[in-house]
Order: sequence, then structure tokens, then C-alpha cells
Amino acid sequence: MKRLKAGAIALSLAGATALNAAGYKLPEQSINSVALSAAYVAHTTGADTAYYNPANMVFLEGDKQFVEADFTWVHLPAIEFDGIQVFPGPTLVPATGNSKVENIPVGHLHYVSPAFGDWRFGFSVTAPGGLSKRWDDPIQKLFAEEFTLKIIEANPSIAYRINDQWSIGAGIRMVYTDGTVKSDGMVPKRGRMARDMSGDSIDWGYNLALSFRPAKDWNLAVTYRSNVDLTVDGSATIYAGNPTVPIYKGGAKVTVPLPATLSLAAAKTFNDVLTVELVYERVYWSKYKDLDFDYDVPLPVFDAPIAKDWKDSNTIRLGLSYLYNDRLTLMAGYAYDETPVPSRTLGYELPDSDAHLFSAGFRYKQTENLEWGAAILYDYKKKRTLSLGENENGIVGTFDKGGALLTTVGFQYKF
Repeated sequence: MKRLKAGAIALSLAGATALNAAGYKLPEQSINSVALSAAYVAHTTGADTAYYNPANMVFLEGDKQFVEADFTWVHLPAIEFDGIQVFPGPTLVPATGNSKVENIPVGHLHYVSPAFGDWRFGFSVTAPGGLSKRWDDPIQKLFAEEFTLKIIEANPSIAYRINDQWSIGAGIRMVYTDGTVKSDGMVPKRGRMARDMSGDSIDWGYNLALSFRPAKDWNLAVTYRSNVDLTVDGSATIYAGNPTVPIYKGGAKVTVPLPATLSLAAAKTFNDVLTVELVYERVYWSKYKDLDFDYDVPLPVFDAPIAKDWKDSNTIRLGLSYLYNDRLTLMAGYAYDETPVPSRTLGYELPDSDAHLFSAGFRYKQTENLEWGAAILYDYKKKRTLSLGENENGIVGTFDKGGALLTTVGFQYKF
């Protein structure tokens, strides 16, 4: 019963279904990145360079300023679960159900300054992670009636040109987090289990970048975004047994990681029209070892650490950019994204699985200074089946569908 109580009450503010990537990280933050499945690190061409590779800012037109504004509509179809829930006893309860469909608006803003000698500055406002998952079915509602997480990052950056081939960049990550967690249901022989939690925080990190251009048609890059511990601080109301009288109403704190990411990228341009970029990405999810809530008073069982034991994950990204003519650039991308979530600790709040990503888009130069474009990305999640005894949360069955569809529109202006 310890695992059930803790799991039903103390699921992470940052542990629910992500907008797009494995875990709860969202790498696509511009038209180019959506169109290229985020295979956009070595060969960056616009204001979004400030976010994806600040070292490349010094290679943009030196006397120009660049600004980009984008809007992304994220559609999350329902996740289907077919199976049973095992309660202590053991008691087996049918648990087939569907999550709610989610539609989430996300905005991005990027800016790159004119050059100041060998120096250049940039600024980005992005949503580097997040979630939204809701269930109405009785079993899933007990664990994950609503999980909503909003993460907004402000990222000032600076770059220095060492010479015509080498450059370096760095930035500061200021991350604002706002989360809501709700669950409500009946546990056999135990009565009502419910929680209503909310909190927010501001936390800090950094990012680094190195670019090398060994030849006119080659771009190589390494970027690193540090881990940011999201120190969410808020309030909680918890019910256990009595349906109307809470056992606790007061403060609640929890720390969860927005994990570090290392990207190694190479891009080759053929005949000045076709650019192919390959990116290897390592996400250090192993930082997420357990989930440990801190309340104003000791709460046996409820404040016991919950094992997560996520693993570091790999993503391979491939992007193609084709200059169709002087005005139109066509783009396409593919990525294979590993899930960091082991079967042992997987829950309804994050029924994650390995994914294939497919994307396409375009940019159109309306005038010498104004470009606009659109992109679309489809995230196909593989089925995931949990056998009897495999999962510590008592889930037995198959998760299917889910995934995500991203549609992005925006413009870039230089002046």
C-alpha cells in the first residue's frame, strides 16, 4: 500500500506527458527547428541561432539585427490504455480508458544584435519543456486527473569570433515553472484518495556552444545546455480515507530536473543549395533518480521518496534544407527519440515510449529583409505493453496512440 499511496499523491509536477519529446523536454522552438525535427545545431541561419547555437551568431550578417517571432499549436491526441490495475491485496480492477485530447498554444521569440567587433549578443524566450495530461476514467483519474506544467525560459547569450573558422558562445538560463497536479478516486478498502497541488519557481542554469567551419561548405558544432533543478514551491491539499476532511492542507515543495543536453552536430552544404545536417543528442535523464516531496509537517508514506530511476537517452536527428530558388527554402526532418522512462516506474501521468518524428516546412523571402514560413511535425509513439509484475505502480496492459502534432507559423525580420 505504501507504493500506491505515495504514487497516487506524489506524482511529479514535471513527470507527465510531454508536449513532444521523450520525457518532458521540448526541443522545437522555431520554424526551422520544427521543420528539421530539431536537426538544427551546426547550420543555423536566423535569429533562432541565439537559442540553438549562440556561437554561430558571429557568422550572421554583421551589420544587421535579427528578430523572429513564432506561434506553435500543439495537438496531443488521446492516449489509449487497454488493461487492468493491480491494487494491494491483490485486487485486480479493469482499467481500460482514454486520456483527454489536448490543444496547447506555445510562443517563441528570438533576437540577435548587430556585431560589436568580434562580439555579438542574443536573447530568446522559449518553452523548453512542459506537459498537459488529463484523464476522466476512474482508475487513471486516481493517479492523474490533471497534470499541467508550464516552463518558460529567458536565455540571454553572447558569442565571440576567434577567427573565420572558430567561435564560442554562452548563455544564462532563467527558467520559470508553474505546475498544477490533481487526482481523485476510490481505492478498494481504503476509501477516497485525492490531492490538489500547485506551485511555481524561478531557477537558473547555463548553456555553452562551440562552432568550427573547416571549409566553406562544412559546419561542425558542439552545444551543451546545463541541468536546471526546478525547485517548485507551493501548496497541497491531501485526502486519505475520509472523503470530506483532508489529512493535510499546507505547503509542499519538490525538486525535479530539467535535464542537461549535449549535442554533437555536423552539416554539409552541396552546390550551395542542399544542406544535410546530422545531430546526435544525449539527454542526461539519469539525474531524475527519485521524487521526494517536502511538506510543512511529517506525513508518513506521503513524504517517502518515490523511485523514478530514469536513464540517459539518445536521439538521432537528420535535417534537409533545400534552396529551391532565391525566395523559397524547403525543409524536412526525421528523428528517432528514445524514452528515458523504465517500465518499472512508468505511470499514467507519463506513459512514454520510443518515438519516430517526421517533419517538413518552408521559409519564403517576401522582401530583402522579411521572411515568413510554416512547419509541421508528427511525433509517432510506439505501443508500450507492461506485463504482470513488471510495473511497481500496478499497471498491466498496453498504451497506444498518443504522440503529438505540432504546427508552427512565424516570421523573421532583419534590419
